[in-house]
Amino acid sequence: MHRGRELRCTAAFEEEARARGFAAVAGVDEVGRGALCGPVVAAAVILGAGFHSEGVDDSKRLTHRQRERLAERIRHDACAWAIGAAGPEEIDRINILRATQLAMRRAVEGLVLAPDLLLVDALTVPGVAVEQQPIVKGDALSISIAAASIVAKVARDEMMEEWDRRYPGYDLARNMGYGSRDHREALRRLGPSVIHRRSFQGTQAWLF
Repeated sequence: MHRGRELRCTAAFEEEARARGFAAVAGVDEVGRGALCGPVVAAAVILGAGFHSEGVDDSKRLTHRQRERLAERIRHDACAWAIGAAGPEEIDRINILRATQLAMRRAVEGLVLAPDLLLVDALTVPGVAVEQQPIVKGDALSISIAAASIVAKVARDEMMEEWDRRYPGYDLARNMGYGSRDHREALRRLGPSVIHRRSFQGTQAWLF
């Protein structure tokens, strides 16, 4: 529920866009914006009118196994998809909002099929010459944005699992870089790793 409205993920926004003459509608979303370490990762996905969307929903409402299965189907069956990321050093340099928008722009620019409309979860993407429609709670309302959220989440989780092997002790494979109690306790013991965001509360030296 959001402001008394049930959040149901449907193709209504996509169907409305096609009725208005848009042929290549891309959903855009990000993951990792609130994490203490690692990149913010965005995905752009053009599903196409014939995509079988059963089960596609906001990645936060799905299990790990459901996300992985859906991500595989989306990557195989969508008309186009792409990933974009902004690393911790970029986040620290330009701030998390601009880094999020940068990751989204990189995802859109990576599409092999040029979109003519972007459906974006709550934000707009600067520097992209494509008509945009920001949708609050878009990942829970639009199948294209939900598909992007799934692809981005699975991609970032795989990155964090690899970094957990390279930087042990923070339990990154389980907390995915977010500020869990165990993660914060590990930061107090070990200090931040090279992938921790120095500009974020929870990784700054005054907390140790």
